[in-house]
Amino acid sequence: MKKYISRVVKVGPYKLGGNNPVRVQSMCNTDTRDVKATVKQILALEKIGCEIVRVAVLDMEAAKAIGKIKKQIHIPLVADIHFDYKLALEAIAQGVDKIRINPGNIGSEEKVKAVVMACKKNKVPIRIGVNAGSIEKDLLAKYGQTPKAAVESAMKHVRILEKLNFREMLISIKFSDVPLMIESYKLLAKKVDYPLHLGVTHAGTPFTGTIKNAIGIGSLVNEGIGATIRVSLTGTPEDEIKAGWAILKAVENRKRGAELISCPTCGRTEIDLIGLTLKIEEALLEIEKPIKVAVMGCVVNGPGEAREADIGVAGGKGMGAIFVKGKVIKSVKEDQILSTLLEEIEKIK
Repeated sequence: MKKYISRVVKVGPYKLGGNNPVRVQSMCNTDTRDVKATVKQILALEKIGCEIVRVAVLDMEAAKAIGKIKKQIHIPLVADIHFDYKLALEAIAQGVDKIRINPGNIGSEEKVKAVVMACKKNKVPIRIGVNAGSIEKDLLAKYGQTPKAAVESAMKHVRILEKLNFREMLISIKFSDVPLMIESYKLLAKKVDYPLHLGVTHAGTPFTGTIKNAIGIGSLVNEGIGATIRVSLTGTPEDEIKAGWAILKAVENRKRGAELISCPTCGRTEIDLIGLTLKIEEALLEIEKPIKVAVMGCVVNGPGEAREADIGVAGGKGMGAIFVKGKVIKSVKEDQILSTLLEEIEKIK
């Protein structure tokens, strides 16, 4: 399949689609009506690289909270709305950057038109989101729970907006089954030229869910499919952002901050390599320099095998040799490795 190049849709300061960078997003698990808690979570997500964030809008109080939240954050805010068009209108009035709503599920043509007119006036795009569990009954009866059914469901919603001459939209079409998810997006990419939001729905825990998303999202991004991604996990939003960036870095699509490489443990390891690596990984989340950091268990797999790293450490017996570009610059005691490594990272230009 040739590389998918979509039209461009603007969300906040970002241009999505075309040849623009794939953006990493997540969704708050706070009560949107609790402005303080929601803002606190979003600011924490911003620090580790969240670029777009979505909140659930369950009622009018939540919709009215959008404006207060927007004033205190720095990234585009998306309102997730189901069925009630009035919530969409209020979220738009409050200054939301994008809404996630399926036009076929919000009632009459007049209601849909009201939302579309408000979006046009305020330059707010719409994301159509189809999941395996939201496919209409008639399509399930005709095709079963298949990519063909999901794509046709999405196209129903697309046609409603296109009929109203609205094309500022993104589309997602998610399955929890990875092969079906991949097939669905590829099929959809042959039918539309809109930016696509990628994800594996109901993927599971941070362990299994990250693996499923890495395969699904990674393979599609490699083919140029995907304007935004969300790694949906039964975990924290922070887990989703970490995984999202790890996936994009692994397929060499985006670079942000430090990249960590580390060796597997073996009988030669004489330091707490696992514990040290986890601490370093956590510390690197807030480092924005595009550097590669290596954590190696011993001198056998130390500076030599990790010489492509900008900086790293090779373990010894209760010690760690700090190296820069493959050259050892100092050795320190095990309890000083983390602090020393971070100090040396600060010196890198």
